[in-house]
Amino acid sequence: MHAVIVDSAIYRDGRRTEGPDDLSDALGEARATGDAFLWVGLHEPTEDEFELVSSEFGLHPLAVEDALTAHQRPKLEVYDDSLFMVVKPVVYEPEHDTVATGELMIFLGDSFVVTVRHGEGAPLTAVRKRLEAEPDVLRHGPTAVMYALCDAAVDHYVDVAGELQTDLEELETEVFAPNGSTKNTAARIYTFKRQVLEFRRATGPLAQPVNRLAGAAGVPFVHDQSRPFFRDVSDHLTRVNEQVEGLDRLLSDILSAHLAQMGVRQNDDMRKISAWAAMAAVPTMVAGIYGMNFDHMPELKWAWAYPTVVLLMAGAVLGLYRLFKRRGWL
Repeated sequence: MHAVIVDSAIYRDGRRTEGPDDLSDALGEARATGDAFLWVGLHEPTEDEFELVSSEFGLHPLAVEDALTAHQRPKLEVYDDSLFMVVKPVVYEPEHDTVATGELMIFLGDSFVVTVRHGEGAPLTAVRKRLEAEPDVLRHGPTAVMYALCDAAVDHYVDVAGELQTDLEELETEVFAPNGSTKNTAARIYTFKRQVLEFRRATGPLAQPVNRLAGAAGVPFVHDQSRPFFRDVSDHLTRVNEQVEGLDRLLSDILSAHLAQMGVRQNDDMRKISAWAAMAAVPTMVAGIYGMNFDHMPELKWAWAYPTVVLLMAGAVLGLYRLFKRRGWL
């Protein structure tokens, strides 16, 4: 069981204190003092490993099932004895220009916080260290942990959105370059659009839970004084969602412009091919006529017939070339 518990501690008056190893004793100690709470962090627990935690903290079976199954949308659910929230942290991988998402489940109740991490994108270690360096924030109890986790995830969203914006500008410059290569460009745009879609699945659904935490109606187990902080998170998230929507629209426009550009280039190629085929058709026709095995043909006995026909064909080709050149076909 201890292998999946990444960290566990009791926070009393904003300070970390090491509690009993037994979760039931630790939770009882935190509740006995009244100004403390227990924070347990787990990483990808199995059903058997999580059963002890869920029974000790009285977590709802449906929330436990979601935490174990993962692959959940960001959401906020209120149960009788706890609050369950799902956040999808996002990490940008610059070596592959891809977006990787993790999952973070937060159980919040009376004097306890249980976090379950899936994947590598959750910023739990950094958040815990930052909170432990700010005891004034930790004094607000479990709500401070939920706020800090949401705030850290949204801050990562802002960074990832900036990286995607930079990559999109580079792709846009390459697509519209005068001599830019069109090889696999449509595939690259489509792959980029998939990355934006993956990012959007993490940021879009989170808006409703954060707005609910910031709303005037209030949420059980969440202090009313925390609403301004969640409003700040909501503002940042709104800005990220607007930026993601802009990226998606711009990608669609770039793809449409690229396809139109490809059509123009294909028309130019067809005009060039048609022009060269027309120039080749004239001498082919004349040579074909004079290649027929007939005795009675014009100019067959004339001494200057051959150079005259050759000059005629060259003149016809030259005339067609100049005509197509003026029209921009060549």
